[in-house]
Amino acid sequence: MMLLLPSIYMQAVSSNQTKVNQKAVVRVGDARFTVITPRVIRMEWDSTKLFNDQASFLAVNRNLQVPQFTQGVKGGWLTIKTSEMELNYKVGSGRFTPKNIRVKFLKDNKSVTWKFGDVQKGNLKGTYRTLDGYNGGIHEHDNKPMPIEDGLLSTDGWTFIDDSKNYLFDNSDWPWVAERKNKAGQDFYFMAYGHNYKSALKDFTTFSGKVPLPPRYAFGYWWSRYWSYSDNELRNLISNFNTYNIPLDVLVVDMDWHYTEAGKGGWTGYTWNRRLFPDPDGFLKYLKQNKLQITLNLHPADGIANYEENFPAMAKWMGVNPDSTRLIPYEGSNKQFMSGWFNTILRSMEKKGIDFWWLDWQQKLNDGKFKDLSNTWWINYVVFSDMERNRETRPLLYHRWGGLGNHRYQIGFSGDSYISWTSLDFQPYFNSTASNVLYGYWSHDIGGHMGANNIDPELYVRWLQFGALSPVLRTHSTKNSNLNKEPWAFSQKYLEVIRNTILERYQMAPYVYTMARKTYDEALSLCRPMYYDYPENKEAYENKNEYMFGDNLLVCPITSPMKNDKSTVKVWLPEGNDWYEWHTGTLLKGGQSIERTFNLDEYPVYVKASSILPLYDKVKNLQNNNEPVTVTVFPGKQGSFEMYEDNGNDKDYATHYAKTLLSTEKAGHVLTVKIAARQGSYPDMPSNRNFKVKVLASAVPESVLVNGVQTDFTYDGNDLSFTINVPETDCSKEKVLKITYPTDALEVTDGLLAQMRHVRATVLQLKQKQAGIVLNEELGTMESAGGCITYYPNQFKQRIEAFRANYANLPIVLQAQKLNKETIDWFINAVK
Repeated sequence: MMLLLPSIYMQAVSSNQTKVNQKAVVRVGDARFTVITPRVIRMEWDSTKLFNDQASFLAVNRNLQVPQFTQGVKGGWLTIKTSEMELNYKVGSGRFTPKNIRVKFLKDNKSVTWKFGDVQKGNLKGTYRTLDGYNGGIHEHDNKPMPIEDGLLSTDGWTFIDDSKNYLFDNSDWPWVAERKNKAGQDFYFMAYGHNYKSALKDFTTFSGKVPLPPRYAFGYWWSRYWSYSDNELRNLISNFNTYNIPLDVLVVDMDWHYTEAGKGGWTGYTWNRRLFPDPDGFLKYLKQNKLQITLNLHPADGIANYEENFPAMAKWMGVNPDSTRLIPYEGSNKQFMSGWFNTILRSMEKKGIDFWWLDWQQKLNDGKFKDLSNTWWINYVVFSDMERNRETRPLLYHRWGGLGNHRYQIGFSGDSYISWTSLDFQPYFNSTASNVLYGYWSHDIGGHMGANNIDPELYVRWLQFGALSPVLRTHSTKNSNLNKEPWAFSQKYLEVIRNTILERYQMAPYVYTMARKTYDEALSLCRPMYYDYPENKEAYENKNEYMFGDNLLVCPITSPMKNDKSTVKVWLPEGNDWYEWHTGTLLKGGQSIERTFNLDEYPVYVKASSILPLYDKVKNLQNNNEPVTVTVFPGKQGSFEMYEDNGNDKDYATHYAKTLLSTEKAGHVLTVKIAARQGSYPDMPSNRNFKVKVLASAVPESVLVNGVQTDFTYDGNDLSFTINVPETDCSKEKVLKITYPTDALEVTDGLLAQMRHVRATVLQLKQKQAGIVLNEELGTMESAGGCITYYPNQFKQRIEAFRANYANLPIVLQAQKLNKETIDWFINAVK
C-alpha cells in the first residue's frame, strides 16, 4: 500500500516505507529473500547480514502487502513457492552463483528454469537518454546505431535486475543520495511473467514506484521555438493563436529569456534580459490572463556567476563573500547548494508565474562527488521532489532520461532531433520501447529541430499528426528564420490540416487523460507496443512502428512521402475485434494485414469496434474541468468505457477523483447508450455537465428517447453522424438513450465518409481548374449529397443510394461532364 504522506511523487522515500514487512521475508544465514508479488522476488546476499532496508534509486517501496507463498527446507535446499513461481536456494552456500540458486516458472504453459548468470536473448529494449546527434536510430558522426538500453520486458519471459551497486536515499526530511554500507553484497530482483508483459510492468511499480499523473494541461499543445523572442513578439504570437482559434496550453520560452553574452550570461543564466522583457512580472501576468502555463529553459551546469541578480543572496546562503567570489559552482549532490538554488533563485520566479522548468542538457554525465551518480537522473529527482514539497500543484519538469527509476519524474525531453523522414520513422518505435521502462511521457521536438534549412510542409504535417497521437504535443525548431512552424506561416492547404490536427488532439483530451490515469494505476503508457495486448502474434513484434494509443486506438504512422498525392501504409489489424478506420469511416475485419491509402488530411487511426469514447467538441485549453463532453459511439455491437476526471492539477488525485461509466449496446434495430451516474468526488467538482451523444457512421434514426422522453437530434450528412443534446445535466443521475433505426437502414461503414469528402474536395479543385464549368446532374448531386442530407434527413437512403450508384459509374459520369481523359484520370485518382 502506498502512503500519501509525505508524498505520492517521492514515492514514499521515507522511514515509514522502508520498514520491511517481515511477513514477506525469508532468511537463511547470510541470504534474505523478500516476496514482493507472486511474480517478483528480491534476493539478497550479505556476508555481514546487515541487509539493506533503505530505499534505493530503483526500489523506493519496501513496506509492501504480502502475497501468499510457502517456504520450506528439504535436503539442504530452501524452496519458496508462490502461485506463479518456485525459487530454490542451497542453504549456506554463500554468494549467489549458477550452482546454488534457480527459479522455475511457466511460459507458454511450459516449465522454464532460470539460473543465476543466464543471459536474456529476447530483450524488447527500453529507451535512451537523448536523440541528440541521431538521424533516426543512427548517429550522424560515427554511423553507429543508438545503444538503446535494455528494458524490463523480454520474450524470454523473465527479467533479472541487479541493484547491488545502486545509490540509496537517506532518511532525511528531503531524502538525499547515500552510499551503500556494504558494496560487496548482492541485491537482485527477479521477475517472472511469461508473456504477461502488463503484469510485469505493474509489478515493477510495486517496488519502484508509480508513474505520476501529469497535470491535465500537459496534454494540450505546447508552443516552443529556439528564438530570441521579445515580450512583444510573444504577445503577437498568442494573439494569432486566438485569431486563428487554435488552442494552446503551454508556452515554452527557450534560453534567450535571460542574458547570454559574455559578462552578463551564457548557456547558464538566471537574470531576465530586460532588452527583450522590460517587465518580466508584467509579461508573466499577461500569460496568466491568457490561461497559459509557462516553462523556462535552464542550463544549470555553469553554476551561479557574480553578475546574476540573485548572486548576493546565493553567496550568503553558501556562506561565501560575494565581493571576492566570481562563481558558485554547480554541485548537484550538495544539498546546501541545491537548497539555495531553489530558495534564492528559482522559488521566487515560480511564485511569479513559472509553472515548471525545462532542464536542458549541459551537465557532465556524472556528479563530481559521487562518481557513478548520473547528473541527469539526480537533477530530475531533486527538481521534481522539491516542487512536490513546496507547491500545492502537481510537480512537472521535462528533461532527458537518466535511467531506471526516472519514470517517477516526468516528462522526458528527447533532445535535438534531425529534420528528416528517417527521424520521424524512428520516433514511434522509440516511444513504444520507452514504455518498457515506464518512461511513457517523451516530449519530442515535433517537426524536428535541426539539420535542414527549410520546412517540408508534408513532412511537418505527418510529424504533427504523429505528435497529436503521442504523449506530449510540443513543436520546436532551432534558431533558423526558415524553420518557422507557426500554423499561419503555411499556405491555406497545410494551415487547415495543421489547425485541425491540433483541434483533434484537444478533442481526444478526455480519452487521453483517462489513459494517463491508467498509466498511474496500471503502469501502461499511452503509447504501447502491440505485443502488450497480442504477445503471441509475431506481427506484434515485427510491426515496430505500429502501436496502441491507450486501450482503444491503434495507430500506424505515416513516415514516408506521398506518391501521386497519396500515402500508402500496410497495417496489421489484430484479430479479436473489428477496427474502425476513423478518418475514412471504414470498418475493417481484424486478423489481417492490409494496405490502405490516405490523403494529407487523413491518418491511419483505428478504433476498436464498439468503442464508446468521451471527447470534447471545442475547447480553448485544458484549464477547466467542467467542459461539455461528447460521448462518441463507434460502430459495433457492445462496448463500455470508464471516463476519468479529477481536479486537473492538484496533488490529491490518488484518492480524490471521479469516474463515469459509458456503455453502448445494439440489439436488432435499437441502439442503447447509457451515461451512468458519476462515482467519486474531487475538489471543485462540478455537479452538472452538458453531455452530447454522437453516433458515427450511422443511418438516420427513426426516433430517439432520453430517459423515456422523445428528444430531437441533428444529423450531419457530411459527417454521416448524428448528435443528441442530452437534456439531463446532473452528473449524479443516469442517462439512458434509446435510438431506434428503420428496419431497412443502410450500413455506411464501407468508406462512404471518405468517398463523399474526397468528391467534395475534388470538385472544388475541378472548379479551380475550370472556373466556368457547369456541373451536370450526377456530379453536382454527388458533391452536394452530404449537405442535402443535413437539410433533409428523410432523404438519407435516396441520396446515399444515388451517390453510390454514381460513384460506381464515376468514369461515365465524368465523361458525361465532357472532361478530357487527363482530367478524368486525375479526378478518379483524387477521389479513390
